[in-house]
Amino acid sequence: MPTVLITGCSSGFGLATASYFLERGWDVVATMRTPRPDLLPVSPKLRIVALDLLDPESIQRAAVESGPVDVLVNNAGIGLMGVFESTPMATLREVFDTNLLGAMAVTQAVLPGFRERGAGVIVNVSSATTYGPLPLLAAYTASKAALNAWTASLALELQAIGVRAHLVLPGRSPETSFGRTAQARMQDAAPQAYAGFLDGVFAGRRGDGPVTHALDVAEAVWRAATDPGTPLSIPAGADAEAMATA
Repeated sequence: MPTVLITGCSSGFGLATASYFLERGWDVVATMRTPRPDLLPVSPKLRIVALDLLDPESIQRAAVESGPVDVLVNNAGIGLMGVFESTPMATLREVFDTNLLGAMAVTQAVLPGFRERGAGVIVNVSSATTYGPLPLLAAYTASKAALNAWTASLALELQAIGVRAHLVLPGRSPETSFGRTAQARMQDAAPQAYAGFLDGVFAGRRGDGPVTHALDVAEAVWRAATDPGTPLSIPAGADAEAMATA
């Protein structure tokens, strides 16, 4: 069976995607910054590998330990919520280093193997916020928009070596840690001039409406990995589909 390498498998979309591929008989390399073998069922088809997107040596070690793979899923990422003006540059760099440059580094680590075999699939997990940007997510959305543009260009370039590249764009999900981690990075030092605006944003937030479930993302990644006719971009989840249509 083919082998898939998935980043960010400790929770949310990555964990669901690893389980989805395992259930369908694939060999799965599930990477996590801090490996947690208890998160997935014990299986001879599963390997859990340490990978830190901010550590180039960790990426190279993970690529070697993973061995040849047929599909790469760049899922790992971090959220950020806050007023852009008061967001430190160090925080902005962390978001881009993780969401964009981390995916680029992992991709460079596996591409030589794809090129040698003349086949392979790259699936980059982006965000439906790039369909319709929202306040307080400017830096996060920018990192994902850059991921989209890179993937679109890469998809054309990789046709030369028989490799496909796709985007999966999830919407808002109650099954991930995005909201918690994004708010944990939120800056409290916003200038007072934003106070009324922020009050309105948070007052207007509702927990109802369509959402994206982790299974939606797993199914979209599976489609990209297994169907050569898949388009470049796939919205994942009812809310993401509505945003894409709009």
